[in-house]
Amino acid sequence: MTSAVDQLRLMARNNAYANSRLYEACNRLSQLEFLAARTNFFPSIKDTLNHLWEVDRYYLDALREQGEGLSVFDVPFLQTASELWRAQKKVDHQLIGFCDDLGETDLDREICHDRGKAGQIRETVGNTLLHLFQHQIHHRGQVHAMLAGTHAAPPQLDEFFLKFERHPAAEDLL
Repeated sequence: MTSAVDQLRLMARNNAYANSRLYEACNRLSQLEFLAARTNFFPSIKDTLNHLWEVDRYYLDALREQGEGLSVFDVPFLQTASELWRAQKKVDHQLIGFCDDLGETDLDREICHDRGKAGQIRETVGNTLLHLFQHQIHHRGQVHAMLAGTHAAPPQLDEFFLKFERHPAAEDLL
């Protein structure tokens, strides 16, 4: 059995793989399709992907203890799928690097999350990473469903962990 840190390293790579596959589809959309109002938690593919990007930056800031806190949300939304994909790739790469640098004892280390009026809330690195990955999966699923109403087919996102069905794009991350 692999360690918890090894599992989180794999999750970071799976996260980057799934984002890559999702953005392949989103980059085939016209700008009108990308911006179109859709039924979901966020009103468009653009808004959902921006939310993922900004929340990833928020949690990565906390994990790396950089102190930007809620100010990461002050960056304006990006307007195109290609702009967002370049920005998301950068964050995905940083997240992989963070996980690769983790030691087993780091998972229980507490870090501060800037929660505005609620103050600085302490959480463990391990739980923060688990939440970040779950958050990504949750909202990627929403984008996946929204893609079904476009000409770009929703991609398979779960062909990463099992050798017998692993997508060739996943091999580059392992």
